[in-house]
Amino acid sequence: MYEINEAETEKYEFTWQGKKAAAAQAQGEAGYMLCPCMEESVDWEHTKNLYVEGDNLPALKLLRETYENKIKMIYIDPPYNTGSGTFVYADDFSRHSDWCSMIYPRLLLARELLTEDGVIFLSIDDHEFDNLKKICDEVFGEDNRCGTFVVNSTPNARDYGLVGKMHEFCLFYAKNKWKAKTNLLPDTEKKFRFADHKGGFNIHPLYNSNESFHRENRPNLYYPFYLYAQEPLSEEGFYRIGLEKKAGSVELYPPKSLKNGVQFVWRWSREKARQYLNEEIVGYQVREGEYRIVQKMRSDKKVIRSLLTDTRYASRRGTAEVEELFGAKVFSFPKPLALLLDFCRTGLGKEDLVLDFFSGSATTAHAVMQLNAQDGGSRSYIMVQKPEPTDQSSVAYQAGYTDICAIGKERIRRAAAKLRAQDPNAVFDGGFRVYKMKSHIHE
Repeated sequence: MYEINEAETEKYEFTWQGKKAAAAQAQGEAGYMLCPCMEESVDWEHTKNLYVEGDNLPALKLLRETYENKIKMIYIDPPYNTGSGTFVYADDFSRHSDWCSMIYPRLLLARELLTEDGVIFLSIDDHEFDNLKKICDEVFGEDNRCGTFVVNSTPNARDYGLVGKMHEFCLFYAKNKWKAKTNLLPDTEKKFRFADHKGGFNIHPLYNSNESFHRENRPNLYYPFYLYAQEPLSEEGFYRIGLEKKAGSVELYPPKSLKNGVQFVWRWSREKARQYLNEEIVGYQVREGEYRIVQKMRSDKKVIRSLLTDTRYASRRGTAEVEELFGAKVFSFPKPLALLLDFCRTGLGKEDLVLDFFSGSATTAHAVMQLNAQDGGSRSYIMVQKPEPTDQSSVAYQAGYTDICAIGKERIRRAAAKLRAQDPNAVFDGGFRVYKMKSHIHE
């Protein structure tokens, strides 16, 4: 009897009907060209920002010609495939496979645009979360998955019968996780317990509490400190330390782990420790007769958290922000500015470029301008949006915005004006060049 070797014939993969055809869409020519539209642009001669009107698949192919490996961060808020009819862009792909075939070639192209240290954030909800995660694992690599954000998008909950839905997701990937560069966020709630001539600080033990690093494989990080008990630095329990033994000094090594008795090591080498003795590392009396070597932690910043629960991330906040700018509710459920500000703070350096190819109301462009106005940076953006028509019965249409692009461009203009009104001395690029895509066939 013929035996099937499952190890040779079966493997785990994520597939769907039409996947090969979808991958092929990422190849070949765009079939379009970018036509400048100076009359709808702002400060054409000087701006570094782009606003591209047209389908984002050929747009990404065209951008690849100039921006391959040059975009530091990508953010997208694609259609969620809810079929709810509440969005002004296409959001009703009849099958999951159709949605996968839509997003797959676009992400293949997106990866080519990212710098080697670049990152991508992808907002999504329950409907396609699993599929998007599997596609991203394939395109960017499972090892390059940095995390998943849970965003408190609806604090008051939306009643779905069996559950009150409060959250959405945002997937976070790097092109190369080991080369990725991100930034810390301001920690506005940070409080310091101690202070010295340099300012406030908290303390953290100098030993490495990860059992993977121990005396056997990091022998250079296992050495003694000497705490000079007769030389207090303050009345708060701090003492002078050194690497040389003195009369009456207390010898201190890293402790062992309580769980497995593994001998911990220090986080700093002897050479580095010597540079910062009694400035950034000191002795500290934990309790009577027990001492510890500690580092002064002065940072008022933090790494971005996976739970984004503050109400400033709520969808209704985004709606209110656009309504305030326009004086009318011209866009449904735009992403709140706070969310994009934190993603841009995390993913962009002060001179980096961000791409959003499902631009919508252009929250990303607004965030870039606001960051630059705040810190003098020169970040720039590329927005790509298909000119989906607005419903003729909608507030947006009645206000003269016949498609989404009209809303996005006007938001950028109004946001720039608002930022200048708030701070006339702020320096930032409030302009953008508009390009409209036209098919070669019609030329």
